[in-house]
Amino acid sequence: MIEEQQPITETIREIRKRLRLSMDGIVSTLMREQGIKYKINFGVNLPRIQEIAKLFTPSAELADALWKEDVRELKILAILLHPTAQFTVVKAEQWTRDIKHQEIAELYCAKLVNACSFAPTVALQWIESEEAYTITVGYLLLSRIYAQGTVLTANQYNLFISKAIIALESETSRVRRAALLALKRYGRNSQQQANQLLDSLISFNQSDSAEKQEIFDDLKFEFDYYG
Repeated sequence: MIEEQQPITETIREIRKRLRLSMDGIVSTLMREQGIKYKINFGVNLPRIQEIAKLFTPSAELADALWKEDVRELKILAILLHPTAQFTVVKAEQWTRDIKHQEIAELYCAKLVNACSFAPTVALQWIESEEAYTITVGYLLLSRIYAQGTVLTANQYNLFISKAIIALESETSRVRRAALLALKRYGRNSQQQANQLLDSLISFNQSDSAEKQEIFDDLKFEFDYYG
């Protein structure tokens, strides 16, 4: 492991050198054609990025410097190298506002914020946002939390389901998908929670909208399978 005895700029230079050696121009081009745009995208696959992360000492200072760069791989390394214990609510709010890509949103929730004690609180706050990616991050984080067997209080459930219904009607597909995932993860925990969700979404089953009926049927199938 490379110790943080050298200046941050030197460490980042070392990281960039390793990324260049692992770069894949074809992957980078494909991602760009799919609308995934960064100032720099080396096209390095996630397993290799994780290998590179293991070479460096986790550091909040280093992670902060990496996060500021509009470089795909440096964003991912920032998530992997930031010590969870030093990741604050204030910083989480700032980083969440900076997220512009689905891959980063998913890794951010899975590898960093999910391990923070404040995760359940901020997730419910983020789904109340008007920013599509902040809402998406909120639901992705809730799906991680709910997968651990969470039972919501009445107030928490009412907030979750009311915002989820709005999200399922969103014009932004990533918001719809993230909300649906969180609903599935919550309903999987028990038959009682599954029935609670289906009762709350009964209007979708009775709707003239084929899309809403499909969402209801998708949830019911999910809960029947895992029940």
